[in-house]
This record gives sequence, C-alpha cells and structure tokens, in this order.
Amino acid sequence: GLGMIAGLAKYFFLVLVVLIIHGLVVHPFLLSALARVKPGIFLKKMRDAQLFGFSTASSNATMPITLETVTKRLGVKNSVGSFTVPLGATINMDGTSIYLGLVALFAAQALGIELAMSDYILIAATATMASIGAAGIPSASLFLAVTVLSVFGVTEQQAVLVIAFIFPFDRLLDMMRTLTNVTGDAAVATVVGKWEGALDEDVFREGAKS
Repeated sequence: GLGMIAGLAKYFFLVLVVLIIHGLVVHPFLLSALARVKPGIFLKKMRDAQLFGFSTASSNATMPITLETVTKRLGVKNSVGSFTVPLGATINMDGTSIYLGLVALFAAQALGIELAMSDYILIAATATMASIGAAGIPSASLFLAVTVLSVFGVTEQQAVLVIAFIFPFDRLLDMMRTLTNVTGDAAVATVVGKWEGALDEDVFREGAKS
C-alpha cells in the first residue's frame, strides 16, 4: 500500500542523506583534524576515483584508481598507500556499516519491533563487524543484512521479505555506499601518510587552484 511505499521512500532518502553527510562532513573533519590538510583539495582530487566507484559499485574494481590517486595526486608514499588502500578496501567499509544499520532500523519499523537501547548498540556493533567481512563487489552488503537483522529477533523469512522490498532500488544505494567506502579508504591513507611522515604536501597541493 501507499504506507509501505512512503516508508520505502523515507528509507531510501535517509540512506542517501546520511551517506552524503558522512562523505562531506565526517571525512573532511578527519582530514582537517588528523592530517591538517584542506578537505576541498582532497575531494577535488578524488573525483575520478569517486566517479569510477560510483559507476561500478565495487571498491575492489576501483582499488587501482584509488591507489593511483592516493600516491600520485594526494602525495602519499607508495609504501604507505599500497598497504592502506587494499586493507581499507577489505575492512574499512564505513558506507556499508551505515547502510546495514539503517536497514535494521527500517526492518524494525516495518515489522513493528520495539528496539531498546541495548538493541541499538548491538545493531551498531554487528553492522560494523559485518561490514568488515563484506566483499567489495556490487550488492554484497545487502545479503549481510540477514545477519544484522537476526540480532534483534528477525527471522530468516522476515529478513528475506525485507530484502525483497528494498532490493529493486538497492543499486543506486550500492553506488553511493561504494563512493563513501572509496573516499574513506583514501582519507585514511592520507591521515596515515601524514602521521608516518610519508605525505608530500607539495604534491597534495599541486594543481589545487586549477
């Protein structure tokens, strides 16, 4: 009915808004606070990698472009970038973690399940752990939702029903969370490069005004 469609629309736009906030607020804050670099330059130089990640919805497929951007355009030494970027593509799935948490909240509301504070904490912890094991391929995180939903009593049949509702428009959300994951990998590589004295800030600033 219309009520379910409205609920799906709210879920869809909430995921988009939260991922955009994470990419435009959280990542820039970490770069400013921990690496002391200008987030605007970072985001400008990440554009190609972000667009490729968005179009493929695969952080693994984007990894070569992410690594090239991190080492050649952001100025992170290869010894640091070649370690942090592949590691990030494996375990640093912040977009996926956010997505799984919001899927759990949507499912709880759709199924009429009241969540206690302990449930919210458990969902956050489970979503984070599940995202670490997510494959960097399209829609892989969607099927991890079953694990997250099970922590507050959702049966496998109910979880499949929820996934069936959100699957038709999951591709766009998958593209957005991949973009978030790719940006997070590069941000972490930049921060680690700064901490390790392996960030060439002249390279980072190069072409910033062009």
